[in-house]
Amino acid sequence: MKYYGGCDSGSTYTKCVILDENGKMVANVTLRSRINAVLSCEAALDQAVAQVPELHSPKELAYLVGTGYGRNKVPAADENISEISCHAMGVHVADPSVKAIIDIGGQDVKGIAVDKDGTVLDFAMNDKCAAGTGRFFEAMARAFEMDLTEFSRLSLKAKNVIPITAQCTVFAESEVISLVGEGKPMDEIAAGIELSVAKRCFVMSKKAGATDRITLTGGCAKNDGLKAAIEKVLKLKVIDLPVDPQLIGALGAAEFARQKAMAR
Repeated sequence: MKYYGGCDSGSTYTKCVILDENGKMVANVTLRSRINAVLSCEAALDQAVAQVPELHSPKELAYLVGTGYGRNKVPAADENISEISCHAMGVHVADPSVKAIIDIGGQDVKGIAVDKDGTVLDFAMNDKCAAGTGRFFEAMARAFEMDLTEFSRLSLKAKNVIPITAQCTVFAESEVISLVGEGKPMDEIAAGIELSVAKRCFVMSKKAGATDRITLTGGCAKNDGLKAAIEKVLKLKVIDLPVDPQLIGALGAAEFARQKAMAR
């Protein structure tokens, strides 16, 4: 049996997926990224390989594709492919019926339209501002003195919404801290935060060609409050994938590795 790897070197998390010849996921790892991307990738690859009894080293992978923010830092990668292409392929593998994606990464937001073979039809990316990204949500959770999981569910309890007017992460964090200090309901502030991010996704969803349904990828796809806000603002059904949405880029990279190796 041959095995194929995908390593997604993200700005916040490093992910690795290993597939067998049949396309079955046999290993996956998600680690917090270190300052040194090479060390992060080495750690993720080593841990993934350790989950496959037949493998003893990442060098034994038949083909390895690197993707993500630090894709050029993936050790011994046979090829590097953009995260946009890998997210499209990853979603195609997870659920071929889904054709529109909003990928919310640590530092940017992307809208991706997926063709019937898993390739990219069109895309748009907002990498000019961190507002609405993974780092933005980390800052918001920090302002609430909560972990991300607790914060992501807080807005679901809100009966009203307190709008967040700041468009910058730094100013938004200051605005939130002020609102909390004034004793405003924290669930209503959280609802305002989720709503502001959902509005930022409007252009991305249009570029992705979404008409009635869309899926979210990246770590922020686990934010239940954001999913609810997107459904409300964009009037789209958010489809949950049968795979951890944070692994989608690495899954797509591994599938590219499998296809390219088998085509040789």
